[in-house]
Amino acid sequence: MPLARSLSVTSLSGLEDWDEEFDLENAVLFEIAWEVANKVGGIYTVIQTKARLTAEEWGENYFLVGPYVESNVRTQVELIEPTNPELKRTIDKMNSSGCKVYFGRWLIEGSPYVVLIDVAFTAWSLDRWKSELWDLCDIGVPWFDREANDAVLFGFLTAWLLGEVCTQSEEPPHVVAHFHEWLAGLGLVLCRHRQLPVATIFTTHATLLGRYLCAGNVDFYNNLAEFNLDKEAGDRQIYHRYCLERAAAHCAHVFTTVSQITAIEAEHLLKRKPDIVTPNGLNVKKFSAVHEFQNLHAQSKNRIQEFIRGHFYGHLDFNLDKCLFLFIAGRYEFSNKGADIFLEALARLNYLLRVNHSDVTVIAFFIMPARTNNFNVETLKGQAVRKQLWDTAHTVKERFGKKLYESLLVGQLPDVSKMLDKEDFTIMKRAIFATQRQCQPPICTHNMLEDSSDPILNCVRRIGLFNSSADRVKIIFHPEFLSSTSPLLPMDYEEFVRGCHLGVFPSYYEPWGYTPAECTVMGIPSVSTNLSGFGCFMEEHIADPSAYGIYILDRRFRGVDESCNQLTSYLFQFCKQSRRQRIIQRNRTERLSDLLDWRYLGRYYTAARHMALAKAFPDTYIYEPQEPTSTTGFRYPRPASVPPSPALSRHSSPHHSEAEDNDDEDERYDEDLEAEKDRVNIPTAQHGKKIQKTAGFYKVLTLDNVCLRH
Repeated sequence: MPLARSLSVTSLSGLEDWDEEFDLENAVLFEIAWEVANKVGGIYTVIQTKARLTAEEWGENYFLVGPYVESNVRTQVELIEPTNPELKRTIDKMNSSGCKVYFGRWLIEGSPYVVLIDVAFTAWSLDRWKSELWDLCDIGVPWFDREANDAVLFGFLTAWLLGEVCTQSEEPPHVVAHFHEWLAGLGLVLCRHRQLPVATIFTTHATLLGRYLCAGNVDFYNNLAEFNLDKEAGDRQIYHRYCLERAAAHCAHVFTTVSQITAIEAEHLLKRKPDIVTPNGLNVKKFSAVHEFQNLHAQSKNRIQEFIRGHFYGHLDFNLDKCLFLFIAGRYEFSNKGADIFLEALARLNYLLRVNHSDVTVIAFFIMPARTNNFNVETLKGQAVRKQLWDTAHTVKERFGKKLYESLLVGQLPDVSKMLDKEDFTIMKRAIFATQRQCQPPICTHNMLEDSSDPILNCVRRIGLFNSSADRVKIIFHPEFLSSTSPLLPMDYEEFVRGCHLGVFPSYYEPWGYTPAECTVMGIPSVSTNLSGFGCFMEEHIADPSAYGIYILDRRFRGVDESCNQLTSYLFQFCKQSRRQRIIQRNRTERLSDLLDWRYLGRYYTAARHMALAKAFPDTYIYEPQEPTSTTGFRYPRPASVPPSPALSRHSSPHHSEAEDNDDEDERYDEDLEAEKDRVNIPTAQHGKKIQKTAGFYKVLTLDNVCLRH
């Protein structure tokens, strides 16, 4: 049943609310992905955080399907007997036919059911299935591509599973199968080829060819319509993967992507326009600190400061209270993630801070996993020296306190000149001498296996930022995921992000961007780009993103040098903000968290499923999309109070002593009033479409659009 148009992310709240009367009793949802209970990348986060909301909607009829990885199952999955009789018969039959299929609960929020398939156990069927794939689709998979071989096994096994579910049911349910990424896409193709009664959805979180092209320093977005797709895929030896992805996109009843920018990319590279954009959300409750996020920021910042004291021992000639922590994190894709432009901007920022005699010091962290063999000895020594200094200070304090106590006991005021004796001074001098350092503080916290060819280190050598005393910008490269058990920086990622002042993600290729989204829900400002899904989404729904701590870098319509200058300007203006301005900005940033909550963004997935049901079962479901008007949706307005810019704020602290200053500041910024004005932009009840039960089927009734308040 052809649909009139594609839904887009343009109107967040313009999308319909589905009435609770929509009966899912005879519908079953299978969500299939290689990253179910198997963390590889960002898709794991999407599925994990969305699971609770989906489980609430579908109840006992929601099943996640993924690969069986024993190490992950031991810690994440509780294996149980299948609760659904049809699914139990299906699994028993597959196991008796030479497969290994497991059933259990994934131990995350929502505790969804998972069906885990051991692809290695059926590797004996690989050649037969690859031959069948060639006969059906003319797609040949080379023997040396292990990932593609796994995709073939996983695809045939998931199609087998879905086919058996339909066969084992006395009254075949309305099955919805949602496939994520090319690794799961072959199962969708086989379902359609075998004409299974299954409504299929395919979501691409990033196109294969797009990621490869961008990694090769190609002018990607200006040449989308010009690429010879088959040749480009063949040159990069991913033609078979590209064919699997493109086939899945074309065979699906409903094709979705995660952002508007990726939708444009998919239309050119996969030759199908997405039916709907499904933005990635977060379980905001997990990150919310119940109005304590400012306190949590201060606590986490203190822990980072302790690390800095050790890392820069002997060269701690800057004021930590006037030190700003910036960071970039993610996969180590030097150009795609924007590490190249960030380093260049830091060099220019260093120059601006020095010529303007700024007393602000910027420390930029690069959290990007790379190949290492151990911690850097000098880095570990720094933390040991810091601890030794702390122990020395504590020892002297104890001795000083004892003498003070004894003096007060006899009723005498202490003679301060006699409170510290020669032994105390000797201990302190030895501690000071131990902090002497002949070399500069290290850039990298680990020993790199490929130091001479590492792109970040080579760029640091080129721009000359070596953590010298004259530099106002310091760099720390931590080529490993953060962990609370690390002997170096014992903090998990969430705690580290809370302690930083600004996340910088100037990506050239970023289909969505979970890192800036996580910053937002924790109240940390961030820099994103108009080539990332997150950046486009926020730019579309916030009238003045920078006032809310969301800086959008233009990398689509500007050259590299212009974009670098723009990023430098953002960073320099951020460095000029007072402490009070940063607090105001963090309050505004945290208020945007509702915009990224699955409670709101999850409705796009709901719409995609209903659209798929209407296409696959037109006699039972009818979907009538409504064209949005120009007023549909909403945009956060520009804050009514003064924006956090240095030119418009006189205070460096949130606490003031002069009454007239307090009165003036109250007129210009009222946190509660501003928060209330923002809150009306996401109303608790919305209007759109309603599903109503009629004689024998469910029909979508269209209501008038309601313009939201600004």
